[in-house]
Amino acid sequence: MDDKYIITVKDLTKKFGSFIAVDKISFEVPAGEIFGFLGANGAGKTTAMRMLCGLSIPSSGTATVAGFDVYKQTEQIKKNIGYMSQKFSLYEDLTVKENIDFYGGVYGLSKEKRKEKTEFLIDLLKIEDAKNKLIKSLPLGWKQKLAFSIAIIHEPKIVFLDEPTGGVDPITRRQFWDMIYEAADRNVTVFVTTHYMDEAEYCSRISMMVDGRIAALDTPGNLKKQFGVETMHEVFVKLARPQSNE
Repeated sequence: MDDKYIITVKDLTKKFGSFIAVDKISFEVPAGEIFGFLGANGAGKTTAMRMLCGLSIPSSGTATVAGFDVYKQTEQIKKNIGYMSQKFSLYEDLTVKENIDFYGGVYGLSKEKRKEKTEFLIDLLKIEDAKNKLIKSLPLGWKQKLAFSIAIIHEPKIVFLDEPTGGVDPITRRQFWDMIYEAADRNVTVFVTTHYMDEAEYCSRISMMVDGRIAALDTPGNLKKQFGVETMHEVFVKLARPQSNE
């Protein structure tokens, strides 16, 4: 594979017994791209992401992430990526400062670097007044933005975001995407799963998952042109319900 690709995937498959959760997917992601991995709940997005993050071993196929093999080099993958999940990202019973310091340690930053990063993030996110407050006392939007900042605190080559904006209001979602753009401008590759079809418009390219397979992969503009529609939601409806007469 070409060195310019930070993710390479070929026929990647994950089976659970007789159930095929991810079915021979193939794609490549160049450095610095915002790659959207879209689909309905249950389409196989999270299962595929877990394999790429070194958290789940594929049943078959090949893949590399940041140059490391998903079968043999899972620990190296984990050290070179950031990861943020909607379900679990921060410790609710720790303060803002304690969370930043804790994750900085997990990612291998020195004590001095953790102190420097803590001060930087508190200033960047304008949360000086909340730095000693418990995470559980913060609004969801603040938590999500802090979780993203912590996910890239160690300056990884790529960050995986699994449904990162679930449950937050549209304004906060837009602010969150501004942070994603800023990371991409620093050449951080962003791999993001979402079921919000409007967020597809913010991605460089998107892959649309349907029943464990990649049903379409291109830029949002090209996909809308291909299907003769105005929105990514309409693209999704055509792909997810191809037999529909509506």
